[in-house]
Amino acid sequence: MSVVRNGKPAFTQLHNRDPPPQDPQRTYNSNVGQQLKIAILGAGNMGGALLGGILKAGVVTKENVIATVRSEERANTLRDQFGCLVLTGGNRAAAEQAGVIVLSTKPHIVPKVVEEIRDILRPEQVLVSLAAALPIAVIESKLSAPMPVFRSMPNIPVVVEEGAIAYCFNRHARPEHQVIVDRMFRAVGVVCTVEEEMMDAVTALSGSGPAYVYMVIEAFIAGGVKMGLSREVSTRLAEQTVLGAAKHVRQSMLHPAILRDEVTTPGGTTIVAIHELERHGLRSMLISAIETATKHAKERSKVLAQKVAEG
Repeated sequence: MSVVRNGKPAFTQLHNRDPPPQDPQRTYNSNVGQQLKIAILGAGNMGGALLGGILKAGVVTKENVIATVRSEERANTLRDQFGCLVLTGGNRAAAEQAGVIVLSTKPHIVPKVVEEIRDILRPEQVLVSLAAALPIAVIESKLSAPMPVFRSMPNIPVVVEEGAIAYCFNRHARPEHQVIVDRMFRAVGVVCTVEEEMMDAVTALSGSGPAYVYMVIEAFIAGGVKMGLSREVSTRLAEQTVLGAAKHVRQSMLHPAILRDEVTTPGGTTIVAIHELERHGLRSMLISAIETATKHAKERSKVLAQKVAEG
């Protein structure tokens, strides 16, 4: 959704990094009746990044977070890095102690983990799946009783606390649950909520999007090298150009077309470059890429749900 700012189209921000008006610890304690404790089941790259983010942001203390991993080597790495309890296996022990349970395994493993812990789950707990490809209904089908379930799509920049995270939730999720999930994800990026039917588009845009941007940065670097710049200089200029442009969009809240026009002077180098990009269909290609990826994500979700249903 857009608004007009100073006579120019501008973007509205959905969920920025500012803390929500409620205090999540107090809200959780008063409405759910339990101290906030988070269990991250399957703390790989994404789960480990979330673990580091929520500790750094003070969402919980290290005494109130538990992680599980598959190998003792990974467990030792996380223990040394964060000083929290990390179990090798131990999904049931971790889930039993927590108020919020984050499912951060690969999508096809999530149903197995839910089956493993379902007999110890309680209605007041919250399940948060990081497996965007897995519909909420599939997770619900593995539960013994109804409970709040969130389906999310964090992208890979969460590892540098600049992720883009979208999520949806089932009918059992209450506002106080959303406060907690918001706070948790804000620790590693920018957060927004969508209807579940839009999660495949989210996967195609922000989930796969970093790969598109990496290709753009790679092309920038190659272009600079072709024109005589050193690879080091090209890399520094390319990465900062992309970072700075994105930050300008966020802080100005102006439509990118407005910002583009501000750096496009008549007869200048920018307009001839833009003409070349348009001639080769840059925007059309990116739009088509997101469209194609969305269709593939939908099909992948259907296939995954079918496989789970077939056991």
